[in-house]
Amino acid sequence: MHDAVVIALTTPIVVGIYKDGELVERYESAKQSSDSLPELFETILKKYTLGNLVYAKGPGSFMAIKIAYLYLKTLSIVLGSRLLAADAFYFNGNRPLKAVGKLYFVKMADTIKTQKFETPVEADFSLPSHLHLNDFSDDALPYYGIGAVG
Repeated sequence: MHDAVVIALTTPIVVGIYKDGELVERYESAKQSSDSLPELFETILKKYTLGNLVYAKGPGSFMAIKIAYLYLKTLSIVLGSRLLAADAFYFNGNRPLKAVGKLYFVKMADTIKTQKFETPVEADFSLPSHLHLNDFSDDALPYYGIGAVG
């Protein structure tokens, strides 16, 4: 059995495949998550049997979070796999994440708040080189951070 980690908050969409906690293969797509997730997993499922699906549940793009959650939740049900999640800060070294305008999400201890930054902050995401399933929660519901802006 293998495990998959999905970071679908921004492009590129990245999926890592892990065996016994070690990253064995990396997939990437520059397409939107609604197109890339089905294409990537069509390829992945021909090669691997997945025991756990792990994803970055937010904060980030509302639409990307919704699509990733719905796709992965459905896939976990169909495969009989477990769906686990962590907030996006787990995958970017706890750096601020773009919210809207000059607002960024920041994580302080176990609290996520918004904070204004005058200069843009870069926060690239990366797959963990070693997967520790205990770092993730069964509470895989999306985390949006702030309500819809309009």
